[in-house]
Amino acid sequence: MAALRISPEKVCFVVVKARELDVKVAPAELDRGSNPTDDQMVQVLEDYADDPTFEELRSFLEALNDDELEDLLALTWLGRGDCGVDDWDEVMEEVRDVRERRTGDYLLGTPLLPDYLEGGLAEFGLSCDEFELGHL
Repeated sequence: MAALRISPEKVCFVVVKARELDVKVAPAELDRGSNPTDDQMVQVLEDYADDPTFEELRSFLEALNDDELEDLLALTWLGRGDCGVDDWDEVMEEVRDVRERRTGDYLLGTPLLPDYLEGGLAEFGLSCDEFELGHL
């Protein structure tokens, strides 16, 4: 059986943060001028260029080592259905062939990234429901 070089907790952290980004919507008004409490804090759901959630996820990805980034990329492909867990060694060879320094940008730009990562983890018999993410 293939072994992951990234902890499932780290994968699940990426899943949670990517899901937070997925729910963002375009800003309704560029200059509100009102109180966030009066607006029921809806601004946290709006997508801005300097979004702290995006920056947190980008920083997290940049802090991962090469092995962890390769595993994230491979899990994405696995969850997308491009390969099976039985092909893990071959997938890792392909990942090493195509991976460059911009893996984080590739992952951040991948539609449905959280779904693919969760699907990839499921192929290993793992689920994000099993992990506490408060210590990451």
